Amino acid sequence: MIDFKMIEPAKKTYGVTYAIRDIILLADEVAKTGKEMFYLNIGDPNVYDHVTPRHIIEATYKAMLENKNGYSPSSGIKPALEAIERDANKKGIDNILDIFITTGASEAIEICLTALLNAGENFLMPTPGYPLYTAVQSKLELTPNPYYLDESNGWQPDIEDIKSKINDKTRAIVIINPNNPTGSVAEKETLLKIIELALEHNLLIISDEIYDKLLFDGKKHISIASLNKEVPCVTFSGLSKNFVVPGFRLGWGVASGNPARMKAYLEAVNRILRARVCANHPEQYAVSPALDGDQSHIKMMVETLQRRRDITNEMLNNIPGIKLVKPTGAFYAFPSINVKDDNKFVSELIKKTGVIVVPGTGFGQKPGTSHFRVVILPQEEVLRKAYERIADFLDGYKD
Repeated sequence: MIDFKMIEPAKKTYGVTYAIRDIILLADEVAKTGKEMFYLNIGDPNVYDHVTPRHIIEATYKAMLENKNGYSPSSGIKPALEAIERDANKKGIDNILDIFITTGASEAIEICLTALLNAGENFLMPTPGYPLYTAVQSKLELTPNPYYLDESNGWQPDIEDIKSKINDKTRAIVIINPNNPTGSVAEKETLLKIIELALEHNLLIISDEIYDKLLFDGKKHISIASLNKEVPCVTFSGLSKNFVVPGFRLGWGVASGNPARMKAYLEAVNRILRARVCANHPEQYAVSPALDGDQSHIKMMVETLQRRRDITNEMLNNIPGIKLVKPTGAFYAFPSINVKDDNKFVSELIKKTGVIVVPGTGFGQKPGTSHFRVVILPQEEVLRKAYERIADFLDGYKD
């Protein structure tokens, strides 16, 4: 009889986690009991009351009917690339070296990190930050190198901490602006200091700006690439958040900076782009209508989200044991909570109340602190009920 042995997975996969979706495993078990559930965990606007603009759908549908259903060029179709270039120019990025369209901004991020880093090297990862970066870090067998955002300074990147973390294996600085999970927006002064460090240490800046049109209180977004024509930079964006089509999986990267410094790196990026063939083809025909066409939905969405941000800020800050730095962009909030273990807190909260949030450990946080992330996309009445349940739960919660 053959002695069958278990197929062992690669060791690097054990570090691949994604707390935003991992928490759903527990939530699904609780939902089976019939408990009313409050989903404050997934950053998908379509799950709530946010609707894709009709002209974006029609552009894709028209492309499909015209049989634009085969492969596209590896970097994307010309009308979409030209629209992305115009949008980047509006943001002040006028020294563009390359543009490429990908299967969501997530693929652009993974391709750009893969093209840059060897096993054992590192990139400076904002913490708290989007967990995709740490998942890719594990996949590429990189050495973790987190830098912290300063909660006492509106979650701005801590420049002194960044300086202290740069070593001879550091290849890039990642910024997420506006930030997921904190909802913070980087100030110009902060961005200029990051540029200085990148130029001094020959580092690539990877700037994730997927929420760049969703800002509150009249705040203006600044693309870091617009502040310096020499600094090597790749700026990411996409249709998913600003244009309410996360399911289209359509994002892009815009490379800029000194051509001589970026030439070999961009050749590597394009080798990977060609090897994976192309991004979704028909959906690319929605890029120009989205970026060049009617964007009135963005104004309405920002007004709606700002109201929900205000409810979140007021109600959470009124709960004993919770403190929230007021978000100024995106659609998240990242309150601190006076508990020893935020994983345990979130698990018990879901079981007892049906309110689903994500523990701060899933995004990274300073040792000795505890946080959780909420999504402010749901309707006002849903948010109010959820926050009331959190308050009631915390009133009797024991670590």
